[in-house]
Amino acid sequence: MSLAGSDSLSTTSPLSAELPLTWLLEGSVALTLPFDDPVAIFGLAVTIFLIAPLVLKRYRLPGIVGIILVGAVIGPNGLHLLERGETIQVLGEVGLIYLLFIAGLEINLTQFVAYRDRSIVFGLLSFTIPQVVGTVVGVAVLDLSVAAASLFAAIFSSHTLLAYPVVTQLGIAKNEAITATIGGTILTDTLALLVLAIVIAAVGGDLDAAFWVQLTAGLAVFFVGVWLVVPRLGRWFFRIHSEESYFEYLFVLAVLFGCAILAELVGVEHIIGAFLAGLALNRLIPETGPLMNRIEFVGNALFIPFFLLSVGMLVDARVFFEGTETLLIAGSLLGMVVTTKYLAAWATGRLYDYDRNEVYSMFGLSVGQAAAALAIVQIGFDAGVDGFGQHMINGVVVMILVVSLFSPTLVQRTGAEIARAREREPYDPATAPQRILVPAAHDSRDPRSLLGLAMAIRDERADEPIHAVTVVRPETVTQTAAAVGDAETRLETLADETAAAEVPLETHTRVNHNIASGIVGSVLDNRITTLVIGWDGARARTQRVFGHVIDQVLRRTTQLALVARIRDRLNTTQRIVLVLPPNVARNDGIAEALHTVALVAEQTGAPIHGVMVGEESPQFERLMEAIAPEQPVEFDTVADWDDLTQPLRSAGEAGDLIICLSSRRTDTGWHPELQTLPARIARLTEGNFVILYPAVAEQTDDRQFLRFS
Repeated sequence: MSLAGSDSLSTTSPLSAELPLTWLLEGSVALTLPFDDPVAIFGLAVTIFLIAPLVLKRYRLPGIVGIILVGAVIGPNGLHLLERGETIQVLGEVGLIYLLFIAGLEINLTQFVAYRDRSIVFGLLSFTIPQVVGTVVGVAVLDLSVAAASLFAAIFSSHTLLAYPVVTQLGIAKNEAITATIGGTILTDTLALLVLAIVIAAVGGDLDAAFWVQLTAGLAVFFVGVWLVVPRLGRWFFRIHSEESYFEYLFVLAVLFGCAILAELVGVEHIIGAFLAGLALNRLIPETGPLMNRIEFVGNALFIPFFLLSVGMLVDARVFFEGTETLLIAGSLLGMVVTTKYLAAWATGRLYDYDRNEVYSMFGLSVGQAAAALAIVQIGFDAGVDGFGQHMINGVVVMILVVSLFSPTLVQRTGAEIARAREREPYDPATAPQRILVPAAHDSRDPRSLLGLAMAIRDERADEPIHAVTVVRPETVTQTAAAVGDAETRLETLADETAAAEVPLETHTRVNHNIASGIVGSVLDNRITTLVIGWDGARARTQRVFGHVIDQVLRRTTQLALVARIRDRLNTTQRIVLVLPPNVARNDGIAEALHTVALVAEQTGAPIHGVMVGEESPQFERLMEAIAPEQPVEFDTVADWDDLTQPLRSAGEAGDLIICLSSRRTDTGWHPELQTLPARIARLTEGNFVILYPAVAEQTDDRQFLRFS
């Protein structure tokens, strides 16, 4: 029955006669079993989403297993508190689409492209091995025709990323083996669903040349169209909407469901369109930004749990007692899905030297079955394919029940080992914990752009908050108090901004006649390792490089410093132009500086184009290869500083971010041209640029100097 219309049932309907238990509220509203009131359905569902994971967490089991189990208990084959009607099915479909979309968003696209052979190999193995074995067993053991046996094999040659929420919680989505598994999903599911389309066309007598032309052309147009149109549309939208708002989230949803609809129109499942939409938007949605946090929050709290609940409601324990045929089919499916998916993961692991935990995590992710398996068996049943009767449907449901409990449990255990191994690795060339300070001037119009840069270079494993400081010059007591209050209000606004991205922010307000002294004091007091300073690009009367305050701060600090002019949002960056002066590679902090550039490239998904001034230095290439081997980097050389003008002017196009490595006057690699280079860049480009000063190994204590400032 449909749950969309709660007034379609009365207390005298046949269903009400079978289930007489009714509560009357205020004499007019009736709650019957199964619940048909939308408020009751939604209330019960969110209560399950809250309690089930918390209970299972006490037993060190994945929370998604609890939602699936409770779905089986309260579903139509259990206590029948809920019907798996239109409401649950629609929300479950949305949850599955959302799950694949997030998987596409969270893939390290640079790593995915660099190691696409791993995704292709695993996808082919994960499809081919089950498909071949399943077809042979279907013909030899279950006595099916070749067409029916092929469709039988397609049921488990596909897979559903049931355990992906566990991957997200553990923070291992960017592990190379996990990326290969997720990337292989699109190939595996596409091939399995193509088998479905071909078999159904053959059964219906429509397997002709027109069918092949339509299918091939539709898929080609869809994949190429989405890959070309969506990123351009996204960059345009994010440029015209410079402020974070709910419109961005609505835009993302529109792209997601638009791609899902287009996928169905060309003859493949909507989950393929959702995954491709995630890949297309991947580089436009920063992993650490508020938008990504909103996408994950809504999905993990609402949509994905509804998908898990709907899967659990399919389970019917009574099928175990309906004869040997159902058990034979279920046993065959379980034996083959476990064996063949493990073989695919093992073979890929041996080929690419993955460790034991990575192989088992690949296996755990790919053994999950739900939507695609159900779609294949249901469509085969409706089309009257030989052997696809009620026993086949029941056997698939049993398989889904078992693997939906097994898959997340295995990924939880082996994925936790991967996460622990990752935590033991050094996250940064520097030995000190990364602490970032953003000086927010009291008259700054939009320091949020600097926070975006700070979040882009923040390594999550540092587990440190971002610091923001405003320095107020003292005047009268009343005026100073008012200025401090105004500064604190501005800093609270910044705290709201980072809270939306779940990044902690500590704010500081200092009173000092000398602004630079106040900033340097905050650097010392909070043991800051990285400074992110804003510059408007305008010339000042007392300017040497940037202006009196910034020049003083740079002269009196030795930490890694980024002086930035950010006008366009970083997520619209299409290319990073890295300017490398001669001899700067000799600076003690060059490895940390290049690591920072790599973090920006990773967050924006932009390739790096290095421009070396003077003689070509292979040291940069070796350093970049060691620091970010997956990041696409190419290097060019210009003869001298005058020849740098053309590359800088070309980099002034929209979508380019110029990052210039520099040196302080007393540091290794200083050159007089570096004093005027920032102003030169500001004149040549209207876009974003950063002047990056590497840290010096030995830091001096500036406190004594501060006393006399």
